[in-house]
Amino acid sequence: MPLPLQQLITTARASRGSDIHLVCGLPPRMRVDGTLVNVPGTAPLTPQECEAYAREMAGDEYKAMADIGELDLALTFAGGIRCRINLFRQQGAVSAAIRLLAEVIPQLDALGLPPAVQTLPSLNRGIVLVTGETGSGKSTTLAAMLDRINHTEDAHIITLEDPIEYVYTPDRCIINQREIGTDTRSYADGLRAILREDPDVILIGEMRDLNTIETALTAAETGHLVFATLHTNSAPEAIDRMVDVFPEGRQKQIRLQLSTTLMAVLSQQLLPKRDKGRVAACELMMVTPAIRNLIREGKTPQIASALATSAAEGSLTMDNCLIQLYKQRAITGETARRAARDAEYVKRNTQF
Repeated sequence: MPLPLQQLITTARASRGSDIHLVCGLPPRMRVDGTLVNVPGTAPLTPQECEAYAREMAGDEYKAMADIGELDLALTFAGGIRCRINLFRQQGAVSAAIRLLAEVIPQLDALGLPPAVQTLPSLNRGIVLVTGETGSGKSTTLAAMLDRINHTEDAHIITLEDPIEYVYTPDRCIINQREIGTDTRSYADGLRAILREDPDVILIGEMRDLNTIETALTAAETGHLVFATLHTNSAPEAIDRMVDVFPEGRQKQIRLQLSTTLMAVLSQQLLPKRDKGRVAACELMMVTPAIRNLIREGKTPQIASALATSAAEGSLTMDNCLIQLYKQRAITGETARRAARDAEYVKRNTQF
């Protein structure tokens, strides 16, 4: 008999697991400090056992998953363990990827982010992007920023998420959390409606397409503070990703809009610590007048150089962050070099 779903979740939490994977023919596996290991006391799963897990998690939405082939949802298990879940079909069986979220929204200043990140929740308008690969901590960082606003500002926050991950307890703010597919049909539809709902702060779970990006730019131009995520590995890449979505004839206009609305880009990756656990390595680009000019003129390749020379404004390159983490003995030199943009530069500065 496979372990009950609740027991899988609590076992992973007790082991500091960040994710659980359920795949037919394999024992349940969990990701601990970035490495996949078998959940103790488990055996390879049969197709029927995988389907039973999926039915338990999906409930009434199981038929939709069976018809479409995948389903995103979020559930809270006993003990207050909230999880983001993706169910999907592969080779005739059901698989599941379960992300265990933090039990409470962490304090922003406890995440080990560059100091200038602390100033971002106090912005009045503009776009703040958090980028990185899946599992890099983007959702946690954004939740901590919004929770800072919740406790310090009198504002109306609206989120668009797919699915809702962290659930906020309103303090000084009014908070409306809308889930794609449940509360609104799409990001584009939800964003169009948001502009009529008197928000001060908008969270977009993911910048996915032209309509989403265009509406986010409009929202920022009309005085809103917009937080959003992108799947890019560096701050300059985020600019190209947003511009390249548009037809060539519109790209000059989009660059102009971005140059006036973009306030900061935080790029993250989670790395194994020297002992146990993981640590965030970050690149922070605070958008200076020089960087605004480069965005407007389409000189994206030069932004990396401008980023490296704008430390006085709070910017930090990924490579310099890795060197700092190495000197603090948080990570090994090998880890720093593997995660580097310029491996030779990091190698020169991590050999002592």
